[in-house]
Formats: sequence, C-alpha cells, structure tokens
Amino acid sequence: MSVIDLKALYETDEFAWLQLTIQLLKNRQLNFLDLEHLIEELEELSRRDKSEVSSFLKQIIIHLLLLEYWTNERELNANHWRSEIYGFRDRLDEILTTTLRNYLEENLDSIYKRSLGRVQQKTGNTVKFPLECPYSFEQLLDLNWFPDRSEDSD
Repeated sequence: MSVIDLKALYETDEFAWLQLTIQLLKNRQLNFLDLEHLIEELEELSRRDKSEVSSFLKQIIIHLLLLEYWTNERELNANHWRSEIYGFRDRLDEILTTTLRNYLEENLDSIYKRSLGRVQQKTGNTVKFPLECPYSFEQLLDLNWFPDRSEDSD
C-alpha cells in the first residue's frame, strides 16, 4: 500500500484507514503513513478530549452552584445535585491526564463563566451567584468535597 492508497482509503473507510495506520506505526513503516490525515485526526482527538473534560468540569460547577446558592430548590434537589456532582467527578477522574488537567486549570475562568451563564438562565436570574469561581481547582475535583452552606437561607 502506498501513501496515495492510504489517502484514498481515508476518504472511503475511515475505520479501515485508522486500523492500517496503527499497523504501519507498530511496524515502524513511517514512510507509508498518510501524515496529512493523521495530523488532522490527532488534532481532532485533542479537541474532543478537551471538550469532554471541559464539559464534565462545567457540569460540576453548575451543580455546585445550584447546590450552594439556589436555596429555594435545595430541599427538593440537593441529593440529586450531589449525586450528579459525584458522578461527573468520578468520570472526570477516570479520563483526566496531566495534560488535560493542566488545560482545565488554565481555562477554569472561562469554564466558570460559561457555567455561570447556564445557572443564571436556569434560575431565571433570581439568584446572586459569585462572578468569580468560589471553588478551588482541588475542591472541584475532590470526589467527597461539597460546600458547607446547606443551612443558609435565601
């Protein structure tokens, strides 16, 4: 198989292309690689990974904010929100690499801002949420950490 054949295979059967690319890499047959599509796929993989971990962190923040600040709904929803937080943290813990952890830490401010927009919409802008993230990065990832404000009132 030549690089040209591999490029054509990518256009018709991406899975077969991937399997063959893996085999070429394992065999150290680098001169046959379709580098253009390989780079494209690796870049897309990186984007997907970043999007996935960002989504989990966003959900953790959203549910922590609801749990801590939306006191009108807390009694009915606290157990559900805690369960969701735990599940998102657990999943994030399974997939987080050092590189992805660094990415999240570097982008925490923008992830928080998007989370804040979501909870403001969900609560109809009736709750005053902090403009800056009130949680440390370690708290956000800690499976067993929850804010201690359950006795507060509106």
